[in-house]
Amino acid sequence: MTPSLGLYLHWPYCARICPYCDFNVYKSRASHDDLVDAILADMGHWRELTGKRPLASIHFGGGTPSLLKPAQLEHLIARAEDLWGLEAGIEIGLEANPDDQAAFAGLAAAGANRLSLGVQSFDDAALKALGRAHDGDGARAAIKAAQAAFPRVSFDMIYALEGQGLDDWRGELSEAIDYGTEHLSLYQLTIEPGTAFAKRVERGALIPPGEDLAADLYALTQELCAKAGLEAYEISNHARGVSAQSVHNRLYWTGGDWIGVGPGAHGRLGSASGGGRLATEARARPEAYRAGVTETGRGHGAPEILSADAEAAERILMGLRITDGLDRAALRAATGRDIDIGAAERYARQGLLTLTPDRVALTPEARVYGDRMANELVPD
Repeated sequence: MTPSLGLYLHWPYCARICPYCDFNVYKSRASHDDLVDAILADMGHWRELTGKRPLASIHFGGGTPSLLKPAQLEHLIARAEDLWGLEAGIEIGLEANPDDQAAFAGLAAAGANRLSLGVQSFDDAALKALGRAHDGDGARAAIKAAQAAFPRVSFDMIYALEGQGLDDWRGELSEAIDYGTEHLSLYQLTIEPGTAFAKRVERGALIPPGEDLAADLYALTQELCAKAGLEAYEISNHARGVSAQSVHNRLYWTGGDWIGVGPGAHGRLGSASGGGRLATEARARPEAYRAGVTETGRGHGAPEILSADAEAAERILMGLRITDGLDRAALRAATGRDIDIGAAERYARQGLLTLTPDRVALTPEARVYGDRMANELVPD
């Protein structure tokens, strides 16, 4: 059976750059029709690599893809349908900022059916510290506008902010849950190297919560979401049942195939048992991406063929993020490799893993240490 195929389109422009963001983004509110044209052309190159495989998901990420005009979005979706075809019930996701809520109805009419909204907080002071353009009331209005326009709505919140205590987060998360959306993405603030926040931490101008408080905030997140019926199906993602989970993100976490177009986008195709998993990374700067498409017909440089070891490491690191865990049988079939069984058995004895011959998963208590533990399960 041919595995599902996803399409990721990266729109790199934002109206402003948030100080915690380390994504490939650039400040602009222009329409950038030339970049849309380059992405359309790049999609044609990818069709030659994949063959005719219907898409299970399309995801517009960024950056701020809600800055796209509805006509641009509609054109990109139509091109994808022409090239690959769309599976019945395809998920077409779009990331958006609350201050673009006036465009929501048009973007939904253009074909997006799942909106992921960057709320981040309802607290005005916190939003200002995070560099967001909206305030708390704007966030609330945007959620309601999204729910009116889209059949599926998720929104993001960030916790473990400077000065934030358990009661502060309890209040914010409770308000978020009360909107009744099918999905919440709840991220602990991470200080990424090279960001404005990282520089503030270095100067002592920003002091995020310590590890103990961060762990307590994570535990509170799990408690409140579980009581509300929002299952934690991934370390940072909660959904009201399987049908509400992100189809596109599960491709990443389960080692699926996806196409990556747009500046800085990554793509993955195939597996080591089939001759090597193809890894691509598009040129990061928009002008370099456009030039690459013009000169070579594609936005990425020479594809990399991942070694079996590199592919196994990727699959382990991603697979341990989901609560149903890593499919060891699929890992062995794809790469001929397995987890570090010694490390896994040690963690299982400590109650941090559930381990069977064909699957390994983090226990709820261990998920807060997920990335660290996954690294230790990668075999030498």
